[in-house]
Amino acid sequence: MSPLSISNKPAPNTSYYTPSQEPKSGVAVQQENFTTPSLFQPITIRGLEFQNRLWVPPMDQCSADDGHLTAWHFSHLGAIFTRGPGLTFIECTAVTANSRITPEDSGLWKDSQIEPIRRIIEFAHSQGQKVGIQLAHAGRKASTIAPWLVAAGTADESVGGWPDDVWGPSDLRHSEPLPQPKALSREQIADIVKAWADAAKRAVAAGIDVIEIHHAHGFLLHSFVSPVSNNRIDEYGGSFENRIRLTLEVVDAIRAVIPADMPFFVRISATDGLEHLPEQPSWKIEDSIKLAAKLYEHGVDVLDVSAGGSSPKQKLPSGPAYQVPFSSAIKSALSSTPASGLLVAAVGNINNGVLAQNILDEKKADIIFVGRQFARRPGLVWDFADDLNVKIRVARQIEWGFTARGIPGLATQPTTEVKVNA
Repeated sequence: MSPLSISNKPAPNTSYYTPSQEPKSGVAVQQENFTTPSLFQPITIRGLEFQNRLWVPPMDQCSADDGHLTAWHFSHLGAIFTRGPGLTFIECTAVTANSRITPEDSGLWKDSQIEPIRRIIEFAHSQGQKVGIQLAHAGRKASTIAPWLVAAGTADESVGGWPDDVWGPSDLRHSEPLPQPKALSREQIADIVKAWADAAKRAVAAGIDVIEIHHAHGFLLHSFVSPVSNNRIDEYGGSFENRIRLTLEVVDAIRAVIPADMPFFVRISATDGLEHLPEQPSWKIEDSIKLAAKLYEHGVDVLDVSAGGSSPKQKLPSGPAYQVPFSSAIKSALSSTPASGLLVAAVGNINNGVLAQNILDEKKADIIFVGRQFARRPGLVWDFADDLNVKIRVARQIEWGFTARGIPGLATQPTTEVKVNA
Protein backbone atom coordinates (compact mmCIF):
# COMPACT_ATOMS: atom_id res chain seq x y z
CA MET A 1 0.00 0.00 0.00
CA SER A 2 1.33 3.43 -0.91
CA PRO A 3 1.93 5.93 1.87
CA LEU A 4 -0.64 8.74 2.16
CA SER A 5 -0.02 12.45 2.52
CA ILE A 6 -2.77 13.15 5.05
CA SER A 7 -1.75 15.58 7.77
CA ASN A 8 -2.88 15.26 11.37
CA LYS A 9 -3.08 19.03 11.56
CA PRO A 10 -1.92 20.82 14.70
CA ALA A 11 -4.18 23.09 16.69
CA PRO A 12 -3.43 26.71 15.83
CA ASN A 13 -1.95 29.22 18.26
CA THR A 14 -0.69 26.52 20.61
CA SER A 15 2.86 26.31 21.94
CA TYR A 16 2.97 22.51 21.63
CA TYR A 17 1.58 19.88 19.29
CA THR A 18 -1.97 18.66 19.77
CA PRO A 19 -4.33 17.71 16.94
CA SER A 20 -6.75 20.30 15.64
CA GLN A 21 -10.39 19.91 16.68
CA GLU A 22 -12.51 21.36 13.90
CA PRO A 23 -15.43 21.15 14.25
CA LYS A 24 -14.85 21.37 17.97
CA SER A 25 -16.20 19.04 20.60
CA GLY A 26 -19.76 19.76 21.65
CA VAL A 27 -20.95 21.07 18.28
CA ALA A 28 -24.21 19.54 17.04
CA VAL A 29 -24.10 17.75 13.70
CA GLN A 30 -26.80 18.87 11.30
CA GLN A 31 -29.28 16.07 10.67
CA GLU A 32 -31.78 15.92 7.84
CA ASN A 33 -35.39 16.62 8.89
CA PHE A 34 -34.30 17.28 12.46
CA THR A 35 -34.35 20.58 14.36
CA THR A 36 -31.54 20.79 16.85
CA PRO A 37 -32.93 21.47 20.36
CA SER A 38 -31.87 24.83 21.77
CA LEU A 39 -29.64 23.16 24.40
CA PHE A 40 -27.33 22.31 21.49
CA GLN A 41 -27.73 25.48 19.47
CA PRO A 42 -24.98 28.13 19.66
CA ILE A 43 -25.47 31.31 21.64
CA THR A 44 -23.49 34.54 21.30
CA ILE A 45 -22.88 36.87 24.23
CA ARG A 46 -21.07 40.12 23.48
CA GLY A 47 -18.09 39.06 21.37
CA LEU A 48 -18.12 35.36 22.17
CA GLU A 49 -19.96 32.39 20.66
CA PHE A 50 -20.59 29.24 22.69
CA GLN A 51 -21.33 26.05 20.76
CA ASN A 52 -24.10 24.93 23.13
CA ARG A 53 -25.88 26.02 26.32
CA LEU A 54 -24.82 23.17 28.62
CA TRP A 55 -22.12 24.68 30.83
CA VAL A 56 -19.94 23.69 33.78
CA PRO A 57 -19.97 25.89 36.90
CA PRO A 58 -17.03 26.30 39.28
CA MET A 59 -16.35 23.15 41.30
CA ASP A 60 -14.06 23.71 44.28
CA GLN A 61 -11.20 21.21 44.40
CA CYS A 62 -9.23 22.45 47.45
CA SER A 63 -6.06 21.32 45.67
CA ALA A 64 -4.10 24.53 44.96
CA ASP A 65 -0.62 25.31 46.27
CA ASP A 66 -0.53 28.84 47.74
CA GLY A 67 -3.32 29.72 45.32
CA HIS A 68 -1.53 28.24 42.30
CA LEU A 69 -3.42 25.68 40.21
CA THR A 70 -1.74 22.27 39.99
CA ALA A 71 -1.68 19.16 37.81
CA TRP A 72 -4.88 18.07 39.53
CA HIS A 73 -6.74 21.03 38.05
CA PHE A 74 -5.29 20.35 34.59
CA SER A 75 -6.44 16.74 34.76
CA HIS A 76 -9.86 17.53 36.24
CA LEU A 77 -10.69 20.32 33.78
CA GLY A 78 -8.99 18.79 30.75
CA ALA A 79 -11.21 15.72 30.86
CA ILE A 80 -14.24 18.01 30.69
CA PHE A 81 -12.92 20.41 28.02
CA THR A 82 -12.38 17.60 25.52
CA ARG A 83 -16.02 16.49 25.83
CA GLY A 84 -17.40 19.85 24.74
CA PRO A 85 -19.51 21.88 27.18
CA GLY A 86 -20.18 25.35 25.82
CA LEU A 87 -18.28 26.94 28.72
CA THR A 88 -16.30 25.50 31.63
CA PHE A 89 -15.45 27.51 34.74
CA ILE A 90 -12.24 27.30 36.70
CA GLU A 91 -13.17 27.03 40.35
CA CYS A 92 -13.92 29.77 42.86
CA THR A 93 -10.71 31.85 42.86
CA ALA A 94 -9.79 34.15 45.71
CA VAL A 95 -8.92 37.79 45.13
CA THR A 96 -6.81 38.02 48.31
CA ALA A 97 -4.96 35.43 50.35
CA ASN A 98 -7.31 35.81 53.31
CA SER A 99 -10.41 35.57 51.12
CA ARG A 100 -9.93 31.88 50.36
CA ILE A 101 -12.51 29.44 51.68
CA THR A 102 -9.79 26.90 52.52
CA PRO A 103 -5.99 27.20 52.57
CA GLU A 104 -5.92 25.08 49.39
CA ASP A 105 -8.19 27.31 47.29
CA SER A 106 -7.25 28.76 43.93
CA GLY A 107 -6.15 32.40 43.90
CA LEU A 108 -5.32 35.38 41.69
CA TRP A 109 -3.92 37.83 44.21
CA LYS A 110 -0.36 37.74 42.79
CA ASP A 111 1.20 37.54 39.36
CA SER A 112 2.82 34.13 39.85
CA GLN A 113 -0.67 32.62 39.89
CA ILE A 114 -1.30 33.67 36.28
CA GLU A 115 0.89 31.08 34.56
CA PRO A 116 -0.77 27.89 35.89
CA ILE A 117 -4.12 29.30 34.80
CA ARG A 118 -2.71 30.33 31.42
CA ARG A 119 -1.51 26.76 30.76
CA ILE A 120 -4.97 25.35 31.40
CA ILE A 121 -6.57 28.01 29.20
CA GLU A 122 -4.09 27.33 26.40
CA PHE A 123 -5.08 23.66 26.40
CA ALA A 124 -8.79 24.51 26.43
CA HIS A 125 -8.33 26.92 23.53
CA SER A 126 -6.36 24.29 21.60
CA GLN A 127 -9.54 22.21 21.80
CA GLY A 128 -11.69 25.13 20.65
CA GLN A 129 -13.25 25.43 24.11
CA LYS A 130 -14.17 28.47 26.22
CA VAL A 131 -13.04 29.00 29.82
CA GLY A 132 -14.44 31.19 32.58
CA ILE A 133 -13.14 32.01 36.02
CA GLN A 134 -15.13 32.85 39.14
CA LEU A 135 -13.53 35.54 41.30
CA ALA A 136 -14.49 35.41 44.95
CA HIS A 137 -14.04 36.60 48.50
CA ALA A 138 -15.23 34.14 51.14
CA GLY A 139 -15.84 36.87 53.74
CA ARG A 140 -16.93 35.47 57.10
CA LYS A 141 -16.76 31.91 55.72
CA ALA A 142 -13.00 32.05 55.06
CA SER A 143 -10.26 29.95 56.70
CA THR A 144 -12.16 26.66 56.81
CA ILE A 145 -11.21 23.02 56.35
CA ALA A 146 -11.60 21.09 53.07
CA PRO A 147 -15.15 19.68 53.07
CA TRP A 148 -14.12 16.03 52.73
CA LEU A 149 -12.21 16.30 56.03
CA VAL A 150 -14.95 17.85 58.16
CA ALA A 151 -18.50 19.00 57.42
CA ALA A 152 -17.61 22.46 58.73
CA GLY A 153 -14.67 23.71 60.72
CA THR A 154 -12.15 26.50 61.12
CA ALA A 155 -8.62 26.01 59.79
CA ASP A 156 -6.13 27.20 62.38
CA GLU A 157 -2.60 28.47 61.78
CA SER A 158 -1.07 25.00 62.10
CA VAL A 159 -2.74 23.95 58.83
CA GLY A 160 -2.27 27.27 57.00
CA GLY A 161 -5.43 28.96 58.21
CA TRP A 162 -5.93 32.57 59.33
CA PRO A 163 -8.79 32.51 61.87
CA ASP A 164 -7.81 35.91 63.31
CA ASP A 165 -7.84 37.57 59.87
CA VAL A 166 -11.42 36.79 58.77
CA TRP A 167 -13.64 39.70 57.76
CA GLY A 168 -17.26 40.41 56.90
CA PRO A 169 -19.68 43.32 56.76
CA SER A 170 -20.26 42.92 60.51
CA ASP A 171 -18.91 40.85 63.39
CA LEU A 172 -21.78 38.35 63.04
CA ARG A 173 -20.59 34.75 62.97
CA HIS A 174 -22.10 32.38 60.43
CA SER A 175 -22.18 29.38 62.79
CA GLU A 176 -20.26 27.95 65.71
CA PRO A 177 -17.77 25.81 63.70
CA LEU A 178 -16.71 28.77 61.54
CA PRO A 179 -14.41 31.68 62.44
CA GLN A 180 -15.48 34.79 64.33
CA PRO A 181 -15.27 37.62 61.76
CA LYS A 182 -14.38 41.25 62.26
CA ALA A 183 -16.25 44.11 60.56
CA LEU A 184 -14.52 45.67 57.56
CA SER A 185 -13.66 49.37 57.64
CA ARG A 186 -14.43 51.67 54.71
CA GLU A 187 -10.71 51.68 53.84
CA GLN A 188 -10.60 47.88 53.81
CA ILE A 189 -13.69 47.79 51.57
CA ALA A 190 -11.95 50.08 49.09
CA ASP A 191 -8.91 47.78 49.13
CA ILE A 192 -11.11 44.75 48.42
CA VAL A 193 -12.76 46.46 45.44
CA LYS A 194 -9.28 47.14 44.04
CA ALA A 195 -8.25 43.54 44.72
CA TRP A 196 -11.20 42.30 42.68
CA ALA A 197 -10.23 44.56 39.77
CA ASP A 198 -6.58 43.49 39.99
CA ALA A 199 -7.59 39.81 39.95
CA ALA A 200 -9.74 40.47 36.88
CA LYS A 201 -6.72 42.06 35.13
CA ARG A 202 -4.67 38.95 35.91
CA ALA A 203 -7.44 36.73 34.56
CA VAL A 204 -7.44 38.71 31.31
CA ALA A 205 -3.64 38.39 31.14
CA ALA A 206 -4.03 34.62 31.50
CA GLY A 207 -6.33 34.56 28.46
CA ILE A 208 -9.67 33.96 30.16
CA ASP A 209 -12.86 34.16 28.08
CA VAL A 210 -15.45 34.95 30.76
CA ILE A 211 -15.36 36.43 34.27
CA GLU A 212 -17.92 35.74 36.98
CA ILE A 213 -18.10 37.18 40.47
CA HIS A 214 -19.25 34.97 43.33
CA HIS A 215 -22.19 36.71 44.97
CA ALA A 216 -23.78 33.65 46.55
CA HIS A 217 -23.67 31.11 49.37
CA GLY A 218 -23.00 33.53 52.23
CA PHE A 219 -19.64 34.72 50.93
CA LEU A 220 -18.62 38.37 51.14
CA LEU A 221 -20.87 40.06 48.59
CA HIS A 222 -23.89 37.98 49.55
CA SER A 223 -23.18 38.69 53.22
CA PHE A 224 -23.28 42.43 52.50
CA VAL A 225 -26.67 42.34 50.76
CA SER A 226 -28.32 40.03 53.31
CA PRO A 227 -29.71 41.44 56.57
CA VAL A 228 -28.82 38.10 58.16
CA SER A 229 -25.14 39.05 58.12
CA ASN A 230 -25.09 42.84 57.69
CA ASN A 231 -26.05 45.09 60.61
CA ARG A 232 -23.94 48.08 59.53
CA ILE A 233 -25.30 51.59 59.99
CA ASP A 234 -23.06 53.35 57.44
CA GLU A 235 -23.47 53.66 53.67
CA TYR A 236 -22.92 49.90 53.28
CA GLY A 237 -25.75 48.84 55.58
CA GLY A 238 -29.40 49.37 56.33
CA SER A 239 -31.37 50.08 53.16
CA PHE A 240 -31.42 47.85 50.10
CA GLU A 241 -29.51 50.51 48.15
CA ASN A 242 -26.80 50.65 50.79
CA ARG A 243 -26.48 46.88 51.13
CA ILE A 244 -25.96 46.43 47.36
CA ARG A 245 -23.46 49.31 47.17
CA LEU A 246 -20.36 47.09 47.43
CA THR A 247 -21.74 44.73 44.81
CA LEU A 248 -22.14 47.53 42.29
CA GLU A 249 -18.72 48.95 43.14
CA VAL A 250 -17.11 45.58 42.41
CA VAL A 251 -19.10 45.11 39.21
CA ASP A 252 -18.14 48.58 37.97
CA ALA A 253 -14.48 48.07 38.89
CA ILE A 254 -14.28 44.80 36.96
CA ARG A 255 -16.28 45.96 33.95
CA ALA A 256 -13.87 48.91 33.66
CA VAL A 257 -10.75 46.71 33.36
CA ILE A 258 -11.94 43.84 31.17
CA PRO A 259 -12.46 44.01 27.39
CA ALA A 260 -15.76 45.51 26.28
CA ASP A 261 -16.56 42.34 24.34
CA MET A 262 -15.89 39.99 27.29
CA PRO A 263 -19.02 38.43 28.83
CA PHE A 264 -19.48 39.18 32.51
CA PHE A 265 -21.47 36.94 34.88
CA VAL A 266 -22.65 37.17 38.48
CA ARG A 267 -23.64 34.15 40.57
CA ILE A 268 -26.22 35.01 43.21
CA SER A 269 -28.14 33.29 45.94
CA ALA A 270 -31.73 34.09 44.98
CA THR A 271 -32.88 33.65 48.58
CA ASP A 272 -31.40 32.97 51.99
CA GLY A 273 -33.99 30.22 52.41
CA LEU A 274 -35.32 31.71 55.64
CA GLU A 275 -38.89 32.48 54.59
CA HIS A 276 -40.04 30.02 57.29
CA LEU A 277 -38.68 32.47 59.89
CA PRO A 278 -40.73 35.61 59.17
CA GLU A 279 -39.30 37.39 62.21
CA GLN A 280 -35.79 37.13 60.68
CA PRO A 281 -35.07 39.80 58.03
CA SER A 282 -33.38 38.04 55.12
CA TRP A 283 -32.57 38.17 51.42
CA LYS A 284 -35.57 37.05 49.34
CA ILE A 285 -36.43 36.43 45.70
CA GLU A 286 -37.96 39.90 45.32
CA ASP A 287 -34.61 41.39 46.39
CA SER A 288 -32.83 39.30 43.77
CA ILE A 289 -35.19 40.55 41.08
CA LYS A 290 -34.37 44.15 42.01
CA LEU A 291 -30.65 43.39 42.14
CA ALA A 292 -30.78 41.62 38.76
CA ALA A 293 -32.13 44.75 37.07
CA LYS A 294 -29.35 46.84 38.65
CA LEU A 295 -26.67 44.37 37.56
CA TYR A 296 -27.89 44.54 33.97
CA GLU A 297 -27.69 48.36 34.08
CA HIS A 298 -24.06 48.03 35.21
CA GLY A 299 -22.95 45.74 32.38
CA VAL A 300 -23.62 42.20 33.63
CA ASP A 301 -24.65 39.79 30.88
CA VAL A 302 -25.58 36.57 32.70
CA LEU A 303 -27.16 35.97 36.10
CA ASP A 304 -26.20 32.55 37.46
CA VAL A 305 -28.95 31.71 39.97
CA SER A 306 -28.26 29.56 43.02
CA ALA A 307 -29.61 29.85 46.58
CA GLY A 308 -28.80 29.69 50.28
CA GLY A 309 -25.59 29.80 52.28
CA SER A 310 -26.23 32.67 54.70
CA SER A 311 -27.53 30.66 57.62
CA PRO A 312 -27.48 27.07 58.91
CA LYS A 313 -31.22 27.56 59.57
CA GLN A 314 -32.02 27.71 55.86
CA LYS A 315 -34.70 25.52 54.30
CA LEU A 316 -34.47 24.94 50.58
CA PRO A 317 -36.20 22.44 48.30
CA SER A 318 -34.43 19.34 47.03
CA GLY A 319 -34.69 16.97 44.07
CA PRO A 320 -34.12 17.33 40.32
CA ALA A 321 -33.99 20.95 39.14
CA TYR A 322 -34.73 22.10 42.69
CA GLN A 323 -33.35 25.62 42.18
CA VAL A 324 -34.94 26.25 38.78
CA PRO A 325 -38.01 28.00 40.31
CA PHE A 326 -35.66 30.79 41.39
CA SER A 327 -34.18 31.38 37.93
CA SER A 328 -37.68 31.09 36.46
CA ALA A 329 -39.09 33.73 38.81
CA ILE A 330 -36.29 36.18 37.99
CA LYS A 331 -36.51 35.61 34.24
CA SER A 332 -40.28 36.02 34.27
CA ALA A 333 -40.16 39.19 36.37
CA LEU A 334 -37.59 40.80 34.04
CA SER A 335 -39.25 39.75 30.79
CA SER A 336 -41.27 42.96 30.37
CA THR A 337 -38.66 45.34 31.80
CA PRO A 338 -35.59 47.13 30.36
CA ALA A 339 -33.52 44.33 31.93
CA SER A 340 -35.15 41.63 29.77
CA GLY A 341 -31.84 41.25 27.94
CA LEU A 342 -30.18 39.79 31.03
CA LEU A 343 -29.59 36.09 30.39
CA VAL A 344 -30.48 33.78 33.26
CA ALA A 345 -28.74 30.49 34.05
CA ALA A 346 -30.40 27.63 35.92
CA VAL A 347 -28.61 25.27 38.32
CA GLY A 348 -29.49 22.55 40.80
CA ASN A 349 -29.44 18.80 40.04
CA ILE A 350 -30.34 19.10 36.38
CA ASN A 351 -29.53 15.48 35.64
CA ASN A 352 -30.63 14.64 32.09
CA GLY A 353 -30.97 16.22 28.69
CA VAL A 354 -34.77 16.09 28.51
CA LEU A 355 -35.08 17.96 31.81
CA ALA A 356 -32.51 20.55 30.70
CA GLN A 357 -34.29 21.11 27.39
CA ASN A 358 -37.68 21.44 29.08
CA ILE A 359 -36.28 24.22 31.28
CA LEU A 360 -35.22 26.11 28.16
CA ASP A 361 -38.45 25.37 26.28
CA GLU A 362 -40.54 26.63 29.20
CA LYS A 363 -38.44 29.82 29.31
CA LYS A 364 -37.38 29.22 32.89
CA ALA A 365 -33.76 29.95 31.93
CA ASP A 366 -31.54 30.68 28.93
CA ILE A 367 -28.56 28.52 29.95
CA ILE A 368 -28.07 25.32 31.92
CA PHE A 369 -25.28 24.83 34.47
CA VAL A 370 -24.49 21.29 35.63
CA GLY A 371 -21.76 20.68 38.22
CA ARG A 372 -21.59 17.43 40.16
CA GLN A 373 -22.91 15.38 37.26
CA PHE A 374 -19.85 16.49 35.25
CA ALA A 375 -17.59 15.48 38.14
CA ARG A 376 -19.10 12.02 37.94
CA ARG A 377 -19.35 11.84 34.15
CA PRO A 378 -16.99 14.18 32.24
CA GLY A 379 -18.71 13.10 29.01
CA LEU A 380 -22.07 14.45 30.19
CA VAL A 381 -22.52 16.60 27.08
CA TRP A 382 -22.56 13.42 25.03
CA ASP A 383 -25.07 11.82 27.42
CA PHE A 384 -27.43 14.80 27.30
CA ALA A 385 -27.13 14.83 23.50
CA ASP A 386 -28.12 11.17 23.39
CA ASP A 387 -31.14 11.95 25.59
CA LEU A 388 -32.30 14.40 22.92
CA ASN A 389 -31.28 12.34 19.86
CA VAL A 390 -28.69 14.95 18.97
CA LYS A 391 -25.47 13.94 17.27
CA ILE A 392 -22.46 15.94 18.40
CA ARG A 393 -18.77 16.09 17.62
CA VAL A 394 -16.35 14.94 20.30
CA ALA A 395 -12.55 15.27 20.40
CA ARG A 396 -11.19 13.15 17.57
CA GLN A 397 -9.01 11.02 19.84
CA ILE A 398 -12.15 9.92 21.67
CA GLU A 399 -14.70 10.03 18.86
CA TRP A 400 -13.06 7.63 16.42
CA GLY A 401 -13.31 4.73 18.82
CA PHE A 402 -17.11 5.05 18.78
CA THR A 403 -17.53 5.58 15.02
CA ALA A 404 -15.05 4.06 12.58
CA ARG A 405 -11.65 4.65 11.07
CA GLY A 406 -11.37 7.32 8.43
CA ILE A 407 -15.06 7.98 7.81
CA PRO A 408 -15.18 9.89 4.48
CA GLY A 409 -16.14 13.51 4.99
CA LEU A 410 -16.45 13.21 8.77
CA ALA A 411 -13.85 15.88 9.41
CA THR A 412 -15.86 18.38 7.36
CA GLN A 413 -19.35 17.29 8.44
CA PRO A 414 -21.62 20.38 8.30
CA THR A 415 -22.82 21.66 11.65
CA THR A 416 -25.78 23.75 12.75
CA GLU A 417 -25.62 27.41 11.82
CA VAL A 418 -28.42 28.60 14.13
CA LYS A 419 -27.25 31.42 16.34
CA VAL A 420 -28.96 33.42 19.05
CA ASN A 421 -27.51 36.86 19.61
CA ALA A 422 -27.79 38.06 23.16
